[in-house]
Amino acid sequence: MAAAFLRHHAGDRIAVRSAGTSPADHINPVVIEAMAEVGIDILATGAHPKMLSDAMVHASDVVITMGCGDQCPIFPGVEYLDWSLSDPAGQSIEAIRPIRDAIERRVRELADRLLLEP
Repeated sequence: MAAAFLRHHAGDRIAVRSAGTSPADHINPVVIEAMAEVGIDILATGAHPKMLSDAMVHASDVVITMGCGDQCPIFPGVEYLDWSLSDPAGQSIEAIRPIRDAIERRVRELADRLLLEP
């Protein structure tokens, strides 16, 4: 959801990578539904769950983690932000909506900051 929101709000002004330390086999259909409610078609972006690699982290200026703890590679010069949010896996649409909205608020704040930095 965070990657989709960042692509939606920042367009091509910010390069976006999305991956996980334990990716699912497919995108949660309830997440797809929740994002469609706000006009974002995750499937249209070609997004799919993928394993986080050292190269992905090393190539990033900012890494957003959501509870990956010691499984995330750490590199000097990379900014790490841990967003403590509930995992939408197995949740109802009613439970996912506030998670989605919290992610969008954080993404907008991050995008605003990154787009203002030189």
